[in-house]
Amino acid sequence: MPEILKLFEESSEEKIVSKAVKILKDGGLIAYPTETFYGLGVDAANEQAIEKIFTVKGRDFRNPIALIIGGPDDVNPLVKEVPEAAKKLMAALWPGALTIVFSASNNVSSLLTAGSGKIGLRLSAHPLARKLARKLGKPITATSANLSGAPECSEASAVITQIGHKIDAVVDGGKTPGGMPSTLVDITCDPPAILREGAVSRAIIEKHIHY
Repeated sequence: MPEILKLFEESSEEKIVSKAVKILKDGGLIAYPTETFYGLGVDAANEQAIEKIFTVKGRDFRNPIALIIGGPDDVNPLVKEVPEAAKKLMAALWPGALTIVFSASNNVSSLLTAGSGKIGLRLSAHPLARKLARKLGKPITATSANLSGAPECSEASAVITQIGHKIDAVVDGGKTPGGMPSTLVDITCDPPAILREGAVSRAIIEKHIHY
């Protein structure tokens, strides 16, 4: 069974975040709450830890993995450029359930890009997800904490049922909003392409970038 780190118990949030970050630094896997579903997090600079995600989820290596960052400034080391359309979306819709797909810099593992040369980044609207990345000092993976093809999890108990025996800890922040996953927008092309319409609607995207 994974270690359960409950946010709503007596322990302070700072202690919970510190414990979770130590697990990440040691190459471990944690499940954590986001503004949509629970995510499966590892240190995005640790290739051995990234490989574990594919094993845990039964995920195809040809599927890229998006990242959650701690703040807007964390974008620059991970990407080749920040086009004007991306700047507009970041200013208007981050933090939020919007994953922006950039051209990845050479610092980004090909395990994350699936050889595409592109990386999806999100500044989560969930304060805990941002804190984990900030305290780690590096981005964390943002793939959903579930088996590939199975339903996404909006409660820690559902994560434990699906993959609890394969991960190191679950940060239990209670029920997440669920609903739709993050919206994916690829800004490496002109005009930008909406790869997946999710929690942020196409109309909202189009309001900020003109097609």
